Amino acid sequence: MTTLEQLNNSDVTAFVSTLHGIYEHSPWIPERAAAQRPFANITALKQAMQAVVSKATREEQLGLIRAHPELAGKAAISGELTVESTGEQAKAGLNNCSPEEFATLQKLNADYNRKFGFPFILAVKGADGQGLSRQAIIATFSRRLKNQFDDELGEALRQIGRIAEMRTNDLLGYVPELGKTIMQWAEQIGAWSDDETGLTCAYMTDAHRRTAAQIAGWMREAGMQAEIDAVGNVVGRYLSGNPAAKTLMTGSHYDTVRNGGKYDGREGILLPIAIVKHLHERGEKLPFHFEIVAFSEEEGVRFKSTFLGSNAIIGQFNLELLNNLDRDGISMRDALLKAGHDPAAIPVIARKPADLLGYVEVHIEQGPVLLHRDLPVGIVTSIAGSCRYMVQLKGVASHSGTTPMPMRKDAATAAAEILLYVEQRCAQDQHASLVGTVGQLQVPNGSTNVIPGACVFSLDIRAADDTIRDAAVADVLQHIEKVCERRCVEANVERMVSAPAAPCASWLMDQLSAATERAGVQPFKLASGAGHDAMTIAKITDVAMLFTRCGNGGISHNPLETMTADDAEVSAQILLDFLRRFTPKP
Repeated sequence: MTTLEQLNNSDVTAFVSTLHGIYEHSPWIPERAAAQRPFANITALKQAMQAVVSKATREEQLGLIRAHPELAGKAAISGELTVESTGEQAKAGLNNCSPEEFATLQKLNADYNRKFGFPFILAVKGADGQGLSRQAIIATFSRRLKNQFDDELGEALRQIGRIAEMRTNDLLGYVPELGKTIMQWAEQIGAWSDDETGLTCAYMTDAHRRTAAQIAGWMREAGMQAEIDAVGNVVGRYLSGNPAAKTLMTGSHYDTVRNGGKYDGREGILLPIAIVKHLHERGEKLPFHFEIVAFSEEEGVRFKSTFLGSNAIIGQFNLELLNNLDRDGISMRDALLKAGHDPAAIPVIARKPADLLGYVEVHIEQGPVLLHRDLPVGIVTSIAGSCRYMVQLKGVASHSGTTPMPMRKDAATAAAEILLYVEQRCAQDQHASLVGTVGQLQVPNGSTNVIPGACVFSLDIRAADDTIRDAAVADVLQHIEKVCERRCVEANVERMVSAPAAPCASWLMDQLSAATERAGVQPFKLASGAGHDAMTIAKITDVAMLFTRCGNGGISHNPLETMTADDAEVSAQILLDFLRRFTPKP
């Protein structure tokens, strides 16, 4: 078995020879990476080789892609694959394709090569290394065939990086045990859904309660005290030897959006449980109490009320929400009572800020920034604040054939002009975290031969800095007035949400950055455009967040949401190191 020490101490020729099978027929990659030795760990080695690929010329990158064989292609049929490729394609069962599957793959290969000029690359061993099904491979192939050239070139290189990562693991006999556990657990609870297809886990449904019970069970097996509180939070505590010690908190939510992903929220619960299990098995205690809170509700799917779990923890749960009804007319109070919870006990859940050392949340990024930088993790600087509005425009509905263009009071074209300005205004600002979105757009009672007399749309403007966001909001609202005045259209603008940004504490970020560097990853800081439970907890204690790379182009809130066992492992090792070296705020 090859060791990292051997690789660090060998001459360049031996180093390149040992790693010759990692990147298909491309010895120039380990050759250039050799200059960065010694590598502190396997992650640093992987990062160094992937950095070589990222910095290569376009011609070199295309040559690397073209050095790879087609899936179930001519090289596979004739037995000309490398040992590594042979094993990977066999792992996915591509050597056992039915005639129909083989014909489909051949057509996809031909169509793909015709469009892009290079072979389709996919890490067929999958995110967890267990191998994708042939059906999943064909579905991914078909989906990516629709990509644009530059997007697909980037995805092909990322898949090559994933293949190289798993080959490096095999060469060095490395198994990402924590990452595997996290992925297995996510798969198990990801199968429990309110719907027959996809993953939907809404507040206090049967799937939600089953998920909570399983999380509590894993906490107890890991050596924690665990309970499910009155609002449905699953709370696990790994106690230190000092009863008077303060508490460092972590966690995330276990509810999902409709037809959501398996890792949003849930990674931040399962990952620290796996760490505690690792500590407990070694008899290792921390000098502080470590509390994991699986927040019961963050998404607002069932009762249109977000952050129920974390608001209860900070003592700001609005009891009037108990009267909210779901689409079946069931109140939140009745749903809690049916699940065996006592709504009257919710205020007791509140934590005392003086008992807390801080809060650190691990979360899948839900975006493409880390993916495009070839980084497994990133440190969050701030969680974006959001201003949301519903805008109703009222013009005059009239006949589309008889009303001259200059005399129209068209609510839809007014909306279109406003929508384009939102995009322009948020794109022109140099602050990268500023974004504007119109997610809902309707012409009520519209008809093909009637000029729209009304138009309704949502507006969501976010930024990691409230001043930047508020300036954009002011400009957009002013533009709405100007457009409507010029077009003789009335506007009613109703603010639905105004949430301030939540900056992460620098002293916690510094410790996360140090742990990231020790893990073999260059620390990279980024803002979070999505809201998280951490922004609620920030009202009572200092917070920090660690993002894990999100695959499939950064898609989240979607069944395509994915991460890898290796990235989960890196995140887990960083948090474990962070806990072992944690220094409280002076």
